[in-house]
Amino acid sequence: QVRLVESGGGSVQAGGTLRLSCAASEYTTCMAWFRQAPGKKREGVAAIITTRNSVGFADSVRGRATISPDNAKLTLYLRMDSLKPEDTAMYYCAAARGGFCLRLDPNTYDSWGQGTQVTVSS
Repeated sequence: QVRLVESGGGSVQAGGTLRLSCAASEYTTCMAWFRQAPGKKREGVAAIITTRNSVGFADSVRGRATISPDNAKLTLYLRMDSLKPEDTAMYYCAAARGGFCLRLDPNTYDSWGQGTQVTVSS
């Protein structure tokens, strides 16, 4: 399994920006960000096929989110702009060696970080 460590979460006001980081022990074909709010299912936010730099986003964040890898640092970033209170959740980094990565199905991913909390206040 891939070791993943997230950082960068925190509390921000609505309209603000956060950049989350995920330090990986290695890059796999599929890397993604998911989130889970209390009482809700884990949902995909953004994913990238690292071998092609193809990306996909959830409808709820499209246009506000950017996913980008730093290959030299083995770090995956998620930048979120125009944050909304409904973006409040624990954010997780995930990795998979293959599959339909951009569908943002958590069952595709078999390595997970511990998560970093994002809280957006109105």
